[in-house]
Amino acid sequence: MNQVLLVAKNLSRRKLRTALMLVAILIAFFLYGCLVSFNAAFHASENSAAADRLVTVNRINFTMPLPVNYAAQISTVPGVKAVTYQSWFGGYYQDPRVPLFMFAVEPASYFEVYPAIRMPAEQRRAFLSSRTALAVGKTTADKNHWKVGDHVPIFSNIYSRKDGVKAWDFDIAAIFTDPDDSARESIVLMRHDYFDEMVTFGRDQINMAILLTDKATQVDAVAKAVDARFANSEYETQTDTAAAFNRAFTAQLGNIALIVTLVVATAFAAILLIVGNTMMMAVRERTREIGVLKTLGFRSATILQQILAESLLLALVGAILGLGLATGAISAAARTIAGFGSNMRMSAPVFLGGLGWAVLLGLATGMIPAWTGMRLQIAKALGRR
Repeated sequence: MNQVLLVAKNLSRRKLRTALMLVAILIAFFLYGCLVSFNAAFHASENSAAADRLVTVNRINFTMPLPVNYAAQISTVPGVKAVTYQSWFGGYYQDPRVPLFMFAVEPASYFEVYPAIRMPAEQRRAFLSSRTALAVGKTTADKNHWKVGDHVPIFSNIYSRKDGVKAWDFDIAAIFTDPDDSARESIVLMRHDYFDEMVTFGRDQINMAILLTDKATQVDAVAKAVDARFANSEYETQTDTAAAFNRAFTAQLGNIALIVTLVVATAFAAILLIVGNTMMMAVRERTREIGVLKTLGFRSATILQQILAESLLLALVGAILGLGLATGAISAAARTIAGFGSNMRMSAPVFLGGLGWAVLLGLATGMIPAWTGMRLQIAKALGRR
């Protein structure tokens, strides 16, 4: 009987116990895969933000407005290459429980500040030429089964039309992608001039201005110059890098990284105790067998390798099953969750990292039982009942 077959036979001896350990490990790695992927998607905007991009908001809070003419004033600051602005619309399509990440933007300058956005030239022209046009990210278009030319009514939780009509009517003029930031493909863009024309309040106001600098090394100087321009005014500003702004925005929802770390660490600690204790029980049950194997000439190192191999195989099988289930769950979630959730995916680093943790878990849970079996004396092993 070769070593691999012997390891498999030992694991299948107590099928229910092995199955329960596999389920426990599976759950731990399912949580690992889902939570780490969620955390990566949640913070993706920080990593994808351009180094030369700055965001200017009201110094009190980014939900407070700024005058729209601030954008023109910011464009005169030395070192500023391009400026655009946007306002949060707070829209939804059909179901108010499923929000759209929708912004009113100045389209021409928006595409200057976000040059990675890709759409056919004729669609770009259509968006620039029609006040009721929408440019929709591919993720949102696919989720809602929208295509270019569709007429869609959008409702807002914040803004109402001055003519009393509840629905804002739009025509989908463009569907875009962004290879530099796939999370941007979940947003919807409307024109700010149409927004300004129809709202009952908030006219000539924006939530933020976004600007590009001539060089990434100029961001600190430009940020200070922009804020100095509006110091002591009615609407003072705070300008940060896009990455810092995104980090501050996500921080408002809590320390997601810490929560993920604590949950995963707790799951792994519990599994470590469960599997380690079970492996110790398994070795004690096979004490006489280990004594017989040593009597037949099996070396102590071979016994250690066998028990470690059992623990590693158990951990790896459980991890692969758990990560596989997590991959399916993440894929399903990405098709239904708006915003950063649509960017969720099981990446290769997360999957390989899970396998790495499985190896460490297998070694940690198997080392003490394997060491105990290796040091077991033949006389004591054969004499134990």
